[in-house]
Amino acid sequence: MLLLFLKLEDRMAKDGNGMITLDREFCNVVHNPDDLNNFVYSELLTNMRNREWLCERAIVAPTNEMVGQINEQIMSRVEGDIVKFLSVDTVMDTEQVTSYPVEFLNSLELSGVPSHKLRLKVGVPVLLMRNLDAPRLCNGTRLQVTHLGRNIVKAIIMTGMAKGENVLIPRIPIIPTDLPFQFKRLQFPLKIAFAMTINKAQGKH
Repeated sequence: MLLLFLKLEDRMAKDGNGMITLDREFCNVVHNPDDLNNFVYSELLTNMRNREWLCERAIVAPTNEMVGQINEQIMSRVEGDIVKFLSVDTVMDTEQVTSYPVEFLNSLELSGVPSHKLRLKVGVPVLLMRNLDAPRLCNGTRLQVTHLGRNIVKAIIMTGMAKGENVLIPRIPIIPTDLPFQFKRLQFPLKIAFAMTINKAQGKH
């Protein structure tokens, strides 16, 4: 990686305008999402048994919507049944219950908050969205799902100081702080991590 940066820096110095033209020495060009998915996750069913292989790759996209679409597309190639987990959403102030019906709360997609509808399969990589047991289980830790229970997800840590450890991830209450009202979402603090947003990908090893 250092060599790559040095080459880019040298090229910028020669161009003098800060613009870089990348050739195939630095990247592989694909022309549609399926080609990208197949290139990054080639022979997925065989290779995903290797956690090192799984951990060293991810597709980066600019929006949560694009990330969600890519994750669903790749998860459809994984063997096994999808297990769907629905959150329990409640308004904290009982006087506001009629103003914010459950259907509205369920529809909220907020940064750093797990979705109301979480779809998982055994074997898929996931990203932890909350600090549960620092420094072992921190926001941004990548794990691989090994078992899906009603109230517990079993997984193996793929990154950080506790790499290789088996852990249990419970449903936890999450209260967003950037809304004009307070509500609580009880859900697993996880999201699929075949793809992730650019800001989430920064610094994740």
